[in-house]
Amino acid sequence: MKKLLLFTLLVFNFCFSQQDAWVYFNDKPDAVFYLNNPLQMLTQRSLDRRTIQGIALNNTDVPVSQNYIDQVVASNGITVMAKSKWLNALHIRGSQSDIQALNSLPFVNRIEFADRNLNLRSSSNSSTNNLQAVNKQLEVLVDYNYGESSNQIQMLNGHLLHQQNYTGQGKMIAVMDAGFPGVDTASTFQRLRDNNQILGGYNFPDRNTSFYTRGSHGTNVLSCMGGYVDNQLVGTAPDAQYYLFITEDVNSENPVEESYWVEAAEMADSLGVDVINTSLGYFTYDNPNYSYTYADMNGTKAFISRGADMAFSKGMICVTSAGNSGNSANPHIATPADASTTLTIGAVDASENYVSFSSIGPSSDGRVKPDVCAKGLSATVSNTSGGITTASGTSFSSPIMAGMVASFWSAVPNMTNAQVVQFVKQSADLYNNPTIYKGYGVPDFQLALTNALSTNNYENDFVLLYPNPVQDRLTIIIPNSETPSQFVLFNNIGQQVVSFSISDTNSTISLDNLASGLYFYQLKTKNKTSQGKVLKL
Repeated sequence: MKKLLLFTLLVFNFCFSQQDAWVYFNDKPDAVFYLNNPLQMLTQRSLDRRTIQGIALNNTDVPVSQNYIDQVVASNGITVMAKSKWLNALHIRGSQSDIQALNSLPFVNRIEFADRNLNLRSSSNSSTNNLQAVNKQLEVLVDYNYGESSNQIQMLNGHLLHQQNYTGQGKMIAVMDAGFPGVDTASTFQRLRDNNQILGGYNFPDRNTSFYTRGSHGTNVLSCMGGYVDNQLVGTAPDAQYYLFITEDVNSENPVEESYWVEAAEMADSLGVDVINTSLGYFTYDNPNYSYTYADMNGTKAFISRGADMAFSKGMICVTSAGNSGNSANPHIATPADASTTLTIGAVDASENYVSFSSIGPSSDGRVKPDVCAKGLSATVSNTSGGITTASGTSFSSPIMAGMVASFWSAVPNMTNAQVVQFVKQSADLYNNPTIYKGYGVPDFQLALTNALSTNNYENDFVLLYPNPVQDRLTIIIPNSETPSQFVLFNNIGQQVVSFSISDTNSTISLDNLASGLYFYQLKTKNKTSQGKVLKL
């Protein structure tokens, strides 16, 4: 017994002597090449998504320098666990001394230990967190037979969007989760498979493409969006396309899972994904020195929250479960639900009442969280064998909402992610009186669509361009109230090629010097923004 205890202590000490940290770099020496050749780092679809939203490429899109990675790998005792181009950093593991030795490399900007007591700027804070472990958080064109899933869709008025054939078509959703066993075989996902709506995925903990494996949580989550069993379960975005990413390791709780998530979000961005669902949250870790406190839930402390905000800056919408700790000693949201730009989802029951397990807000810096709510008590889901059952948690209110966001966005595809999120919030029943329990409340997606289609921000018909296709001279007509304006053309890889200042209601510009091809335009006036395509002959 003493030998067993000694062995256990040795293993414990060895595990915690290996520290997790992030090493940040000063620059990206390959930036010029990649920015001049964007298809070397992003797909055409990713570039198109940015063009529609007027998002320019910058250094954060450039991959981490392979030379820097190689030199870190060559260092004694260092294991690279993950990398992030957005934050220009590597997640590494090694002894404290080996990690600190990386400061001698000239391209290293700084090192942040997951154990914040080891960071020089917080060395005075030696307090120990006394936290309990928590579970992983885990015109009518068509009329679906929703069966038991009727309530979770109808409380959002999602069925009204479906009846108008806004079902997520043309939108891509990335699901970050613990695993997806059965998605390749269960009848619930047969429709997705038959229509080639599962585009691929990746298993980050195992570093391979076997994503129909590991924990079943992701299977349940995916069914809320893409599942289809007539008169039993219809997901909220049955016609969206999906990427399935395993970022969660159910065998342990470690900050590397945050880094896996950021790496997956970067892959999703490069593939052109529109919406990311995250039914995961992080607060306590196996090593208590890595754990967070409520004060850390400010949107900027956690690596994953900073990654979520970067994802939004690239034109995606992150939909995230609030967490299931409402009844615990630490009832507040976990990360990345604290990120400023993520749409954080709380849980309600079938009558739209707050469910006590749903983590509460606000963020520690006082922002409204959760943002909105969806059904999270006895939500209708599929298990790995295709059986339709119920499950509870914000893990399911999040994908129910994520699917509806994608379906809504499919109705207004030229809107920016910020516009979509704002219309969703404004449609919610508590928008004028948010609470720490339900945030802005339960959205009404039909109201959101009605408002979006009538708003000045989405009126693309206020501008007239002709001829289109155009050979040399393009005429632009806009109302007098919208002058002056700026007319910008982007090529098919998202690079700005020409810009014109428009001061008259009727202006003609010359496109003689442009090569033939398809271009995307953006016209910004005092009150409105219009996007579209111009074909140069």
